[in-house]
Amino acid sequence: MPVKIVTEAFNPWEILQSHEQNLQEKAGKCGALSNFIGRMRDYNEGDDVTQMYLEHYPAMTTAHLNTICEEAMQKWDILDCLIVHRVGEINPTDTIVLVAAWAGHRGSAFSACRYLIEELKHRAPFWKRETLLNGDVRWVEKNTSGDL
Repeated sequence: MPVKIVTEAFNPWEILQSHEQNLQEKAGKCGALSNFIGRMRDYNEGDDVTQMYLEHYPAMTTAHLNTICEEAMQKWDILDCLIVHRVGEINPTDTIVLVAAWAGHRGSAFSACRYLIEELKHRAPFWKRETLLNGDVRWVEKNTSGDL
């Protein structure tokens, strides 16, 4: 149930493949993997965005993400979960977040994966600063809608 906060670009598919190799003792029980990959958009709140900077307090952020993973493990019959989140300077199309849940069945994997990303967006302490096309810089006060 690893949580990783990274400052460099990452390939979510390589991370998923590597993580699955570490699940070999559970491989026969894994019938489903559900994942969500979030990327930076080039717009927000009606404005063109050229760059974003994500700040965090490492110990606090890691603790929140670990708690979210533990809650998912308790709520659903999942074998493992994973959260990888990028911080620092991020550009449009860069991958920001990967969440994944492994389970015996798709229902548990889907539900846990959705829980991981929704709780992360609402509870994890990240602070987002955007640079707009016109050069203005602003702090984003709320997370954008999950389009539930």
